[in-house]
Amino acid sequence: MNGSAAEGILARYRDKLLPMVVSVPLLLQNIDTSIMGPALPAMASSLHVSPLRLNVAITAYLISLAIFLPTSGWLADRFGARRVFSAAIAIFSLSSGLCGFSTSLDMLVAFRVLQGLGGAMMVPVGRLILLRNIATAAMVNAMVWFTVPPTIGRLLGPLIGGVTVTWLSWPWIFLINIPIGCVAIALALTLIGNDDGPTDPTEARPFDARGFVLLGAGLVALLTALEGSGTQLMKGNTPLAIAAIGVGCLAAYVIHCTRSVHPLVDLRILGRPTFFAAVVGALPLRLATGAMPFLLPLMLQFGFGLSPLDSGMLTMAGALGSLATRVLLARAINQWGFKRLLLGATILTSACYFVYGQFRPTTPHAALFCAMLVGGLLMSMTLVSMQTLAFTEIPKPLMSHATALSTMAQHVSLSLGVTMSVQLLRVSVWERGGTTSTLLASDFPLAFNCIAGAILLALLLFRRLPADVGSELRVRSVKGTDLA
Repeated sequence: MNGSAAEGILARYRDKLLPMVVSVPLLLQNIDTSIMGPALPAMASSLHVSPLRLNVAITAYLISLAIFLPTSGWLADRFGARRVFSAAIAIFSLSSGLCGFSTSLDMLVAFRVLQGLGGAMMVPVGRLILLRNIATAAMVNAMVWFTVPPTIGRLLGPLIGGVTVTWLSWPWIFLINIPIGCVAIALALTLIGNDDGPTDPTEARPFDARGFVLLGAGLVALLTALEGSGTQLMKGNTPLAIAAIGVGCLAAYVIHCTRSVHPLVDLRILGRPTFFAAVVGALPLRLATGAMPFLLPLMLQFGFGLSPLDSGMLTMAGALGSLATRVLLARAINQWGFKRLLLGATILTSACYFVYGQFRPTTPHAALFCAMLVGGLLMSMTLVSMQTLAFTEIPKPLMSHATALSTMAQHVSLSLGVTMSVQLLRVSVWERGGTTSTLLASDFPLAFNCIAGAILLALLLFRRLPADVGSELRVRSVKGTDLA
């Protein structure tokens, strides 16, 4: 095949290939997150810690993401999106390999922080590349294709984790990211157009160091307070004091943002109603998404006594449901519109989480699988719809701010989901007079039921959206033939 023929094929399928290439980092992140679930018991035994203590490794990564995410937009504008995107994948993959050589929880946490640095730049910069290169009318289909690699990651993660722990050892769950990262970098350099940033460095907006310190300190303090509350790490009113510091830093950043000509992340874009609903309204749903990879494997293995492999195969159901979004979402939007779809899917997603809380060791595996399959489909349809709507009101000069803020809120809520899960499990264990080293099936319903209730909070903002919100995004789906 000659060069012109290859270029013709790339141009023809560009609206599908580009979204899939820039979402490869989400594939890496979802494998990384979901693969740890089946491996948690083996990791806890190897590192000589309680299984619940391993949530530190998960939240350390998410806290690192929260710290460095605000810089992603500035880095992309300053050094070029493709260059930053490729470097971020390299950092993520290398640090993932280092996690596999950890011999203590402290070492694992340190490498997870480094991994978070790479992850913080991968996802928002990839999304920025997509938004800058896809027309508005094609955005629904582009966002649907954007979800395919991360859904495959969620699909393969639990299975790979179960197989790895059963037949190999837990370090391999991190080492697998290295070859995937190498392929991702090659694809990025081949398929993403060259963008090296401004030719004159003086044209780039200056780095907002004060804003970076305030935002980073505020987020770290809040998440650290949540992580340390209810544990032996912090006593008395220490968590409240740290949380107060975090709130103070974030409040100071809000004031700084209103006065700065070039804030690190411009919070004024939250004044756009659709973006505000997408970012803030979706927080309860993201919280639930963060809780699932932590809660379900623990319940299936500790509470129900299943093997890592069986647990991984069952939890694949949620990812399989998400994969069906590619086939159904465009048709559902055309049938009901964005607002009705969001309201209905959110209510049904909450019902699914309540059903998860009714699982028992005697529940047939087929019933478990079907419930998680439906839950994965509904959650995915809700989040992809909001993700598609989020940037419809954002002008291109502010896209880097919007992608950074959106991704930052997303990962903070994921971290809150893990932390909330741990605290609710501790409450259940405390009520029965047990210890966190031994988890029972009866310890999990409280967590799932509380998360089901939290999901319904998203309705408060979704119901305020205009009835015809996103109507311009339905043009391609109505007139075109490629709905999936």
